[in-house]
Amino acid sequence: MPPASTLLVRTGLIGAGIGGSFSPALHEAEAAAQGVDLSYSLFDTDLDSRPLGEVLSAASAAGFAGVNITHPYKQAVLDEIDELAGDARAVGAVNTVRFEAGRRIGHNTDASGYAEAFRRQMPGADTARVLQCGAGGAGSAVAHAQLEAGVGHLVLHDPDPVRRQALVSDLRARFGAHRVSEAGPDLVAELAMSTGLVNASPVGMLAHPGLPVPREGLHTGLWVSDVVYMPVETALLRAARDRGLPTLSGVHMCVHQAAAAFEIFTGRSPDVERMSARLGRLLGEREDTADA
Repeated sequence: MPPASTLLVRTGLIGAGIGGSFSPALHEAEAAAQGVDLSYSLFDTDLDSRPLGEVLSAASAAGFAGVNITHPYKQAVLDEIDELAGDARAVGAVNTVRFEAGRRIGHNTDASGYAEAFRRQMPGADTARVLQCGAGGAGSAVAHAQLEAGVGHLVLHDPDPVRRQALVSDLRARFGAHRVSEAGPDLVAELAMSTGLVNASPVGMLAHPGLPVPREGLHTGLWVSDVVYMPVETALLRAARDRGLPTLSGVHMCVHQAAAAFEIFTGRSPDVERMSARLGRLLGEREDTADA
């Protein structure tokens, strides 16, 4: 039995279409196991028309320790932040905001979350040349994580040319022009030259179904990673598994980024394995309900 609650922490998540998020259950369960009285609220901007800055102000005024930020606000929130900490400064995106003495401190746990998930789940993967789809907030974090982890050459694809070119320019300045390039229009040809594929775009989410690349481009010798975790098996991961390719689900990144955010909010080190097991049960329960 966990010790009696000794700490009250209010946290939450700001994003669009987040009604099905597992974050409340994930954070609250870990807090309860540690004897922390924690509440986790959802601020779904599909239902709440207030501007982002207004929602942040309301949470801060209500005594929240901080909030997580998700799609589509990880870069837009930069205009509402007083200070960037750690990876957020390098990545240029924020997924966790800590309120401290009236100031908003922006953190990014996506980069470290992806790096740790890849390190644990894909040992020995060939990272000579990787095609990444998505250059938004999550895409920026994952791109930085990959290059810092030693990916030889990263090729970026995003339908928004301004966003794509901005991230390529930033990555080249930090890691060298020889390690980053823009994808050409033929993604099948790009995949043929790649050893890995990472989807860091919204494509594959329940609200954005589909595949980010042509199915025929998934070739033997390619590993496939998706940051989307709802559904657990995206259309991309299903297509890759049908071809016998190694895959990495977004569930693993979700757990590690959530664990890092939990520590920022509470000052306590989470039990990552316990959080992972909890998320697995939640996902299993949802799949059972869907099949009923």
